[in-house]
Amino acid sequence: MSFWAHLEALRWTLMRIVVGYGLLVAVCFIFMPAIFSDVIMAPAGSDFILYRWLNGLSGDGTLVPDFSRDFRVSIISIQLTSQFMTHISTALWLAFLLIFPYLVGELWLFIRPGLYRRERRGVAAMLLFGIPMFYLGCAVGYFIVFPFTFRFLAMYQLSADIPNMISLDSYIDTFIMLIFVMGVVFQLPAVTWLLSKMGLITARLLRTYRRHAVVVLLILAAIITPTGDPFTLLTVFLPLYLLYELSILLSRRPRSPR
Repeated sequence: MSFWAHLEALRWTLMRIVVGYGLLVAVCFIFMPAIFSDVIMAPAGSDFILYRWLNGLSGDGTLVPDFSRDFRVSIISIQLTSQFMTHISTALWLAFLLIFPYLVGELWLFIRPGLYRRERRGVAAMLLFGIPMFYLGCAVGYFIVFPFTFRFLAMYQLSADIPNMISLDSYIDTFIMLIFVMGVVFQLPAVTWLLSKMGLITARLLRTYRRHAVVVLLILAAIITPTGDPFTLLTVFLPLYLLYELSILLSRRPRSPR
């Protein structure tokens, strides 16, 4: 194909992505009030699935957080345009989350003809593994990481004289950030597998630095969920550590036949 033919193909690829994204934004905008009430705001109340599942745990916060108390946080809007702008921005964010596999697929179809057969197989395998892992990470962020973090920060008080008033913008920013961060973190096995195929890292190297990785992952888990109790720390640390072990497994080179 000539240079202009490539440009024309890229133009149609981008047009299909933009049209599909625009349609999804419109659908998300229409249904956003119901999505917001039933999904996005769900972690702000005691009837959230994680809180109901851990309802039997009643600790003092030192070792185990207290899930026996009724929990409900009122989110307030402190700016005139906050609710309308949040409606738009959340529709844009959710539409991107939904169209992500289609976007990757369109880009893959565009670059696929320029790759060698071995490169095609490698990239295709990475995409088939990476996209489900991204959504799995988002699910872990929604069902585990964000609820733990939000519950701790919403109930934390420096002084009894300072009531917590959580703004809508603060809630949404933290919600989106933690979910996307976990989606990106769950790409670790796919990225590690690709780097191992390129010969940049090996399973032996990852095993050698396993103890260092454990310390780094513990620090990362503590940063993501600054609750201070071991139960929450280990709940977030365990999926991260399993990702590291999966990375080691995927980096192993098959033994050559004798």
